[in-house]
Amino acid sequence: MITVCSLARLGETVERTRARHLVTLISGGTQVARPASIHANDHLFLTFNDITAPAEGLTPPGEDHVRELIGFVRRWNLSGPMVIHCFAGISRSTAAAYITACALQADADEKALAQALRAASPSATPNPRLVALADSLLGRNGRMSAAIKEIGRGADAYEGTPFTFAVGGTSAPPAASAPR
Repeated sequence: MITVCSLARLGETVERTRARHLVTLISGGTQVARPASIHANDHLFLTFNDITAPAEGLTPPGEDHVRELIGFVRRWNLSGPMVIHCFAGISRSTAAAYITACALQADADEKALAQALRAASPSATPNPRLVALADSLLGRNGRMSAAIKEIGRGADAYEGTPFTFAVGGTSAPPAASAPR
């Protein structure tokens, strides 16, 4: 199982899910404290901005970032939950969850996975650049990008509600929010 959350909900989400693997997708310079239950070798920390095209002074998601993500999730033995987070839990992290599902299920239908993502998170708006890079690297011939385009932009939100996205392409409803 993959649980997606924002940086603000990271600690409580790792604790609640008992995750032992973590993917952080964050802008450079953002402080992120790795939860003590996550071993350093089980934490992928990627720094880039949540943009879809190069912009002066910002780091766009690149092919190397996506290669690292795919390599990391393919080494995950699925023995326990994984948490994927970005700053808001809406764009980079939802793209990474979708990429993970596609990378681990070579024969899965891209459209069905995108629809499961939308059902799990009404605010999910996967970063299209990340998805396009993965689409190419995974040899999906544009199907990943087309499926994400089809589900469209998610509902407006400042912060996404944590949600679980099964690697098998099904999802659980958003987790009950604990008081902050």
